[in-house]
Amino acid sequence: MHRVPLNRLDRYIFRIAAIAALVLLVGLTSVIWVTQALREVDLITGKGQTVFIFFTVTLLSLPALIAGIAPVALFMATLYTLNRLNGDSELIVMSAAGLAPRRLARPFVALTLLTSLLVAWIAISVMPASFRALRDLITLIRADFVANVVKEGQFVALDSGVTFHYRERSGDALLGIFMQDRRNPDQPSVYIADRGRSVEADGNSFLMLEKGTIQRESRSKDTTSIISFERYALNLSALSGEATGGGEGEGSGDKVVYKPRERTTYALLTQDETEPYYQIQAGRFRAELHNRLSAALYPIAFMLVAFAALGEARTTRQGRAAAIQAAVLIVGGVRIAAYAAWTASVRSGFAVVLLYLLPLATIAMAVALIGFGDRLRPWLARGSGRLTGPFASLATRLRRA
Repeated sequence: MHRVPLNRLDRYIFRIAAIAALVLLVGLTSVIWVTQALREVDLITGKGQTVFIFFTVTLLSLPALIAGIAPVALFMATLYTLNRLNGDSELIVMSAAGLAPRRLARPFVALTLLTSLLVAWIAISVMPASFRALRDLITLIRADFVANVVKEGQFVALDSGVTFHYRERSGDALLGIFMQDRRNPDQPSVYIADRGRSVEADGNSFLMLEKGTIQRESRSKDTTSIISFERYALNLSALSGEATGGGEGEGSGDKVVYKPRERTTYALLTQDETEPYYQIQAGRFRAELHNRLSAALYPIAFMLVAFAALGEARTTRQGRAAAIQAAVLIVGGVRIAAYAAWTASVRSGFAVVLLYLLPLATIAMAVALIGFGDRLRPWLARGSGRLTGPFASLATRLRRA
């Protein structure tokens, strides 16, 4: 009997799994991207932007989608490949030829490492850059919207809590400007100016206000301050995210403060703890950093769960469907728990540990089932007899897996 070389077998399995993972990744990403793109149609219909700007804004969200979908696509591709090999009796032939399940895992491990590297690269480098580029582009859109799209006499919402109005236009200048900023409910501000015009400097867009006042209310102290100015540079970049109050007087404006997701990973690692915004949002900085660093563990965990479920040749009567159901339940539970841990890590430093513990525990469990499944299944069988309700069902599926 002619024996297929192991490296040829690896390439054969790797090709099936890689094509399946790529098709699933593209398909799932496209579906979700279209649903998100439909929410941005207002860029064209309401804010007078071109189709090119519309596609640029929506495409900048792709890195975040790919990083989130890639582990799930790998998991589904592993299930598909192993199920196909078993359905074509190829797993049975490999098992009869003495090919151990751990040896069969080699092409899947290679694909998983590539996927983990891709997810790590996107999470650590590409995603922050895309979010920052999106922030800058939205700033330019907002500046163009203020200067060229907003009509005379209209009150228009520029952002959540920001309302803009001007009385009339004179050339490139706007007359009778009114802007209310209620993004910070404890310190709302009102800007009133005789005239203003949109300008760009140092890559930022500014609205240069002339002869006006700024009214700031501090509800916590129950005080109101009114500041008069001859010239005031209002940074429109500050209207697309977080901002801190700038100084008063000529040439001053709001300072742009980038959100944690828009900062580079190096900036998060070397964060200045004396920064006022960091002191207010330290939990968000912590959650964002550890969410990026732990992202590469999930493709490994999900692939191993799929392989632990279907890595051995078996018939339908041997519980293959139950093994798939158990794998899907485990992966879904881990994904939901990881999202809950990421949300909780904003408030609790202990929850940060769960971001790493969840995938590592899943990896350990899957490796134990792959390497010592024959010894663990009898123990699972005894344990499932003592459980009731949904726990008994899950334990039975794990035993069959």
